[in-house]
Amino acid sequence: MGVIRSRKAFLAFLLPGLLFYIFAVFYPIEESIRLSFMEWGGIGEKTFVGLNNYIQMFHNKVFYTAFLNNLIYLVIVVAMQLGIGLLFAVMLTYMTKHVTLIKTLYYVPCIVTTVAIGQLFRSMYSTEPMGLINQFLQAIGLENLVTSWLANVSTALAAVSIPEGWRFTGMYMVIFYAALVSLDPSVYEAAKVDGATEFQIFFRIKLPLIKDIILLTLTMCLTGALRGFDIPYLLTNGGPGNSSELMSTYMYKKAFSSNQYGYGSALAVFIIVESILVVFILRKIFMTEEEKEARRMKREKRRRKDK
Repeated sequence: MGVIRSRKAFLAFLLPGLLFYIFAVFYPIEESIRLSFMEWGGIGEKTFVGLNNYIQMFHNKVFYTAFLNNLIYLVIVVAMQLGIGLLFAVMLTYMTKHVTLIKTLYYVPCIVTTVAIGQLFRSMYSTEPMGLINQFLQAIGLENLVTSWLANVSTALAAVSIPEGWRFTGMYMVIFYAALVSLDPSVYEAAKVDGATEFQIFFRIKLPLIKDIILLTLTMCLTGALRGFDIPYLLTNGGPGNSSELMSTYMYKKAFSSNQYGYGSALAVFIIVESILVVFILRKIFMTEEEKEARRMKREKRRRKDK
């Protein structure tokens, strides 16, 4: 099969996808940025207000509550999805039977609809009738811990974070498993001969070798958690009070419930900037010495050309 070398042929294949990406991603972002400088209720003329929406945002207590809640939500979701996903992937590498079946079973929650997952956990958290979690606590003699998990200010945020963490654990398990089984066994078999333990092999050999996969999954998981919306909105709608309010639910309420599209767009822009910063910081942290040296050499060449 011949290799396509014509630039026109490349453009012909790339153009449909590129156009779709521009209209589906860049155009909405551009509209959000433009609307963030406007005051608009959805009908009538838009009024330019400059940075007023951003000033209002940074002077609003609910914004800071939502931001802090988002950080806690992010920690719980990332710990579950990546921590448990990696643990299960490592355990799978030591299994010889029914690996495909287990991967399939753990992956199923990823393809279940959000509404079904929300309803499942709502019934598990309930007190009337008694949900599975409260029944379990009663069965082991911890009746004092029985509570309405979604209506309790102290537990609502964790209660909406756990379903999202559980939902995609299987997906990250499959990704980590594929990365681990693709490694050359001779590398860590040689380490075993030299007396290395399983823990040493895992932390000093396997993890560094799948560093790129860890960066990819961290990026996916963090940006996904920063944009988390559907399950928290379905379970609590940010309540009780603002105890489980996230940036995305707060933005949705302001834009589509209160018809403050300018203020809602300012919140959306903040979420976009937040996600970009996370990706930038992750790339800085995971950058190898070779990449740092290559960038330094490029900067040196540019300086010489400028001179």
